[in-house]
Amino acid sequence: MIVTLIIVCEVGFWVLLAAGLFFRYVLRMRRTGLGLLLAEPLLEVVLLVATAIDLKNGADPSWKHGLAAVYIGYTVGHGHRTVTWLDGHAAHRLGGAPPPAKPPRYGMARARHEGRIWLGTVTGAAVASVLLLIAMWYVDDPGRTGSLESWIFIAWRAAGIHGLITLSYAIWPKKAPAGLPGTPLPRERTPR
Repeated sequence: MIVTLIIVCEVGFWVLLAAGLFFRYVLRMRRTGLGLLLAEPLLEVVLLVATAIDLKNGADPSWKHGLAAVYIGYTVGHGHRTVTWLDGHAAHRLGGAPPPAKPPRYGMARARHEGRIWLGTVTGAAVASVLLLIAMWYVDDPGRTGSLESWIFIAWRAAGIHGLITLSYAIWPKKAPAGLPGTPLPRERTPR
């Protein structure tokens, strides 16, 4: 039941997002569109309540409950950025707004951009960990909560891997190709 609900919440997220953008930019019903976009977090609340009820009714904590916590954490960490990005593109394509700014591609500006995305992953791991710790406390049986504990490790391992990738942008920043506007030209070498 929990896995089905996770799938329903994911599909519901995209349906509400598409409906919100449709109402906002195609039908020009800005308040209705905004209401649909603001209703998206309710899906995570429904998933959280259903998971808690499932545990309260005596279900053994399993990978499904851990996956639900990680899904909620990911949505908290990255959902707003995803909605904002899609809203900017919909405003451009459907609403006549100027094109949204592209993320930086080179140098330390790219590293800072990747760092902000990584902070979303850290936020997601922290939210998932708190939810999993609350579930472990709620079940109050260390013999039954091992799978939930392993999901905390999975969430932080994903954040760590993402952090290493992000760090690589700062250690080895990608250089802009010569000739791009705002890029210094290579120095001429003098013959010996």
